Amino acid sequence: MDVYEKLKEMDLNLPSPVYPKAILKPVKQVGNMLYVSGQTSSENGAPAVSGKVGAERTIEEGQKAARICAINALSHLENYLGDLNKIKSLVKTLGFVASAPGFNEQPKVINGASALFRDLLGEEAGVGVRSAIGVNELPGNVTVEIEFIFEI
Repeated sequence: MDVYEKLKEMDLNLPSPVYPKAILKPVKQVGNMLYVSGQTSSENGAPAVSGKVGAERTIEEGQKAARICAINALSHLENYLGDLNKIKSLVKTLGFVASAPGFNEQPKVINGASALFRDLLGEEAGVGVRSAIGVNELPGNVTVEIEFIFEI
């Protein structure tokens, strides 16, 4: 299925990519692999979901934050590739969750991004290997930051 048809079916509109004020490339290609820099739970350059899961934020709010990270990654991928249909598969997801002391359900939070890619690309192409890590702080007090590796 065409990725854009699936996005429409999922009622998802990709925002214009927002470029961080840091020294980095949002996407770097090495061979047929695309490395996507850490995407945060921000919209239009401002935190959309902030605070720590297990304190100010629930798991469900963390999942929403992870989904925003995935949408931001798609925005940068579309800008880089010109056509999201060039994506062959999601290879790896590395998720960081701002976590309150004692919170240890980071994998449930990152499921918000993983579910989006599974639903968009299918079980085989949209589910890759993954790590979910709890951290004390993230830039701008965002709740989630995720980096991705895709095969094209």
